[in-house]
Amino acid sequence: MRLRAGLRVLRRTATEVQVGTDPRWAVRLPDLAPAEADLLQAVDTRTDLTRVADLMAGRDVDPDRVRALVDALTDARLTTGGPQRAVLRGPAAVDAAVWSLLRADGDGDRLVRARADRAVAVLGLGPTGLGIAVGLAAAGVGTLLVDDERPVRSTDVGPCGYRWADAGSVREHVTARLLRDVAPHVSTSSDRPPDVVVLVEDDVADPGRGPVLVAGGIVHLGVVVREADTVVGPFVVPGTGPCLRCLDLHRADADPSWPTMVAQLHDGGIADEPGPVAAVCAGLGTAAVLAHLDRAPGLLPGATFEVSLPDVVPRRRTWAVHPECGCTALPASLVGAPG
Repeated sequence: MRLRAGLRVLRRTATEVQVGTDPRWAVRLPDLAPAEADLLQAVDTRTDLTRVADLMAGRDVDPDRVRALVDALTDARLTTGGPQRAVLRGPAAVDAAVWSLLRADGDGDRLVRARADRAVAVLGLGPTGLGIAVGLAAAGVGTLLVDDERPVRSTDVGPCGYRWADAGSVREHVTARLLRDVAPHVSTSSDRPPDVVVLVEDDVADPGRGPVLVAGGIVHLGVVVREADTVVGPFVVPGTGPCLRCLDLHRADADPSWPTMVAQLHDGGIADEPGPVAAVCAGLGTAAVLAHLDRAPGLLPGATFEVSLPDVVPRRRTWAVHPECGCTALPASLVGAPG
């Protein structure tokens, strides 16, 4: 038995310690003898808590009292009894440590290691798309299928990964190289369908793409880089909640000229992405995909986040299924879920 990964024991006073700092789980242990406080402060995530009482035998610490303190930590769900695995390295280790604190079983390693068997396709590799792909690779997703044959522009250079030396090169080629830089074992090819498709599009969502994915039962996330903001969502699980076509139908209800505008915007150029907006949206998109892969709470059905300068604080909107779409009438067998 050990403390959960990432927890620290901090001294508050001569007779009080605190385990953890996050208000969701931090616990104070007051009214300790100074020797008990010294003992607890020496505990870290490598310490075998089942042996602490025996190790303190002969010292100025009551073994029964030590066992009671360990029981208190266990009751507070700050310990884990799982076996120590080979240590994850790199950015995935950070995810594992945090999930070790969030999961009831304290096994963040198992969750992160399972991502190696997942595949995600990212279509559209501007700064936001690149940021999502790199974020997923860093989090341990084993296969990233990337698609965008357009060249890297000088305006793509920024915090999500593109550099001046990349300008003029094909986006998907640069992305594949950057993915391997972050996660050397990542694969960029696969014969099996992806668990999730991320569509990163300019100005408007392609009205023909979403329905094809829904008909195929393929889970997908829509991201649209617009004139002065970026919209992340909805996260579409076919057969549940609104799809991308639902959103277009709602917009057409509010503005009868919307389909005409969509046709013009769809044939337009490549939208520019301010660095702070791209960075925030890449984080939102990465988190939404990982939540689905991990079977954790994520974007609610129909939720979208609009992100714009100057504050780049995501503004949430919620959309309903459109009654004329029919997307939720699909049979349950077509509803995609990670295998």
